Amino acid sequence: MAFIDHHDVVVGSTDDGHTFIVLNRPIRTAHHALTASGFAAREHNGRTMYLLPSGTSTEEAHDRTGDALHHLLAHTMDFVDLSWTTRYTATGPVSEAAVRFDLSDGRVTATVHTPAARDVIAQHGFAPTPQGYVLAAQLSERETVGAVARAEAHLWSLGIPSEITLGIPTPKAIPAAPGHTSATAPARPSPVPRQSRRPR
Repeated sequence: MAFIDHHDVVVGSTDDGHTFIVLNRPIRTAHHALTASGFAAREHNGRTMYLLPSGTSTEEAHDRTGDALHHLLAHTMDFVDLSWTTRYTATGPVSEAAVRFDLSDGRVTATVHTPAARDVIAQHGFAPTPQGYVLAAQLSERETVGAVARAEAHLWSLGIPSEITLGIPTPKAIPAAPGHTSATAPARPSPVPRQSRRPR
């Protein structure tokens, strides 16, 4: 599964703390806008991806990513934000996540810590199992991304923080672009979407 293949713009986080943006179609002036916002371009596995350094603070990552998305949204509304490294509000970093979505093993699961959060994710198609909550396997990748994005946005609207794990340990492990293969990058499942940027 390659969840990062289904939107024009995908924002995500690697396990080692890099914020990345992947463009799945050419967008005019995107390169200038992203590099001006502090992202470094890197070619890898048939993709051009844009990275912030792993040591970038949450506040700075939030601001730089927000500036980049503000520009890109003038060219496309087909984007998804799956990052955990950009979670910041006017009052500071968000509190401990009440829901952890995990897309790292080919299916989408959620670990839930509060009753209110359980109610929300049930509304978005997550079913309880002895190990936690799982999203229906028959959904397409794009439908899966949409379900996670909607659940995350719903939780955020209620002030319930969540986190999405993509199972990408480092930027080198970001899956190859469609039609490309790589001997060095494992075929791991990719990100999940977040439909709207965090309020500042």
